[in-house]
Amino acid sequence: MTEHARADNEGSGADPGDLERVSDSETETGRKDAGKEEASGSKTRSIGPLFMLLGAARKYPGRLVGAGCALVTTAAATLAIPNFFKLVIDRGFDGGDINRWFEYLLLLVVVLAIGTAFRFYLVSWLAERVVADLRVKVYDNLVTLPPSFFEENNPREISSRMTADTAIIEQVVGSTISVALRNLLTVIGGTIYLFILAPMLTVWLLVAIPIVIIPIVLMGRRVRNLSRSSQDRIADIGAMVSEVLGGIRIVQVFNQQGREAGRFGEAVERSFATAKSRIWFRAILTALAMALVLGALVGLMWRGALDVEAGHITGGTIAAFVITAGLVGGAFGALAEVYGNLLRASGAAQRLGELLATTPAIAAPARPQELPTPARGSIAFQNVTFRYPTRPEDKALNDFSLVIEPGETVAIVGPSGAGKSTLFQLIARFYDPQVGSVRVDGIDLTRADPIAVRDRLALVPQESTLFNASARDNLRYGAWEADDDAIWKAARAANAEQFLKALPNGLDTVIGDAGARLSGGQRQRVAIARALLRDAPILLLDEATSALDAQSEQLVQSALETLMKGRTTIVIAHRLATVRAADRIVVMEDGRIVEQGTHAELSANSGLYASLAALQFE
Repeated sequence: MTEHARADNEGSGADPGDLERVSDSETETGRKDAGKEEASGSKTRSIGPLFMLLGAARKYPGRLVGAGCALVTTAAATLAIPNFFKLVIDRGFDGGDINRWFEYLLLLVVVLAIGTAFRFYLVSWLAERVVADLRVKVYDNLVTLPPSFFEENNPREISSRMTADTAIIEQVVGSTISVALRNLLTVIGGTIYLFILAPMLTVWLLVAIPIVIIPIVLMGRRVRNLSRSSQDRIADIGAMVSEVLGGIRIVQVFNQQGREAGRFGEAVERSFATAKSRIWFRAILTALAMALVLGALVGLMWRGALDVEAGHITGGTIAAFVITAGLVGGAFGALAEVYGNLLRASGAAQRLGELLATTPAIAAPARPQELPTPARGSIAFQNVTFRYPTRPEDKALNDFSLVIEPGETVAIVGPSGAGKSTLFQLIARFYDPQVGSVRVDGIDLTRADPIAVRDRLALVPQESTLFNASARDNLRYGAWEADDDAIWKAARAANAEQFLKALPNGLDTVIGDAGARLSGGQRQRVAIARALLRDAPILLLDEATSALDAQSEQLVQSALETLMKGRTTIVIAHRLATVRAADRIVVMEDGRIVEQGTHAELSANSGLYASLAALQFE
């Protein structure tokens, strides 16, 4: 969080120790696509969602009360400064002990400095703590949502909410709200003090304030809109960098570096053009604010000087009035300025609140039906029709029925788009079918706890998913309590032992983002070993040997055949050589079963399987 003192006239209303004001330009920089109200389909027009943050801060009442006390102390000390200047002028210069009043003024400055330090620490601590708690709550909820949620909602946007939106909230809780409250106290207390000093001058001041503030607010809205556009352009740049660097191998192998550099340059220029407009309007706004604010102060001083000359008020009174008027006017301006930031933070809080309020579409019923123990491993699809939420017009499965007996090995083959992988999605209950039912051990999955169902599954996906962690943690991901002996046994069965021992730190070696330090075949063998270690009664193999060379495939296939004994196994394969030994082969097309049988039976027919086999083997 960026903290600095604003010493120029734009910092009107800021006390000498205020380290929490953040300039508009610095606030925008680094936020990237934070605050993109358009992404959520609506713009926040109230600060209501910010009360969610107050609820989070209430968990720390001691810090909250301490920050409030420090806030009141600093506001009171700030307002006391003009009164001490009045006493210095009226009493110190009029034959009194001027040193005494300056000593009191120095003591007040010390109180203000200490109070500001406490306020800064406590408010900043609360900001960091609230944001940390919010991030944890949002993430805890996100990992419970089914894959369908992330098909309908861009994971990049969700990642932005988790980082950039929380950064906005952190800045607002740690700075803007504190500034707003302090300036509100300054406005209230300062206005009361002005009426005490010079009632008629205060009336003139109250008339002048709207004349000064309204044009600034109207111009400020235009600046905020341009700021939002600038953030969008910066977000485009960030997305382009992420996309191109993520696919850098494709970019380079097709020699598209020049084209991508040109695209990036155009995006940067668009961002610069938007920034120029924002800077221009910001400059006009600054000039307008200075002219109106300082002009109003000069007018008040002029009127006050006439009253001093006429003997209506003292010189100390007009000095205190001008200083206090400057504080009050500056506080009004600061409130108008921070209101835009509060709206942006409110939008960020609203978007995070939406993630917190999202409930999993796939969840356990109020009274889940327990799966029978011990597990048998039977699977049954009964007249299942299923459409993916993102493709409602296409039937991935169409009146599909299939019964798999405990311990049976069933291979699923067919052309791409036949619905093979959809079977795994439904068995793992990532989705529920629109029509029909899926049962495991005789229990309809919609009546069972998804966690209990998944405890009986082990999966080897077609594209191995590994994490940026140690090899040990990746291997035991499905059986976290497994010891090294069990890990090495599984690695040995998956033909992964040799390359794992060759890693610099063995099982403690961090294998990089998505297993980047391993080859494709090695990543697949780690995924197979992970499934072996899971030791689940139902094994799902989605083209599990596709990334292996012939020798490794033979070794792994042998290990899998040993593993599959006594377990229900479903094998999805495009390479028919891997499914010849299956108890049954199910051939799918357009979401339906078109053939079933053994390899020999299906090869003897003139159906789809025979055609696929002829393409591969002949």
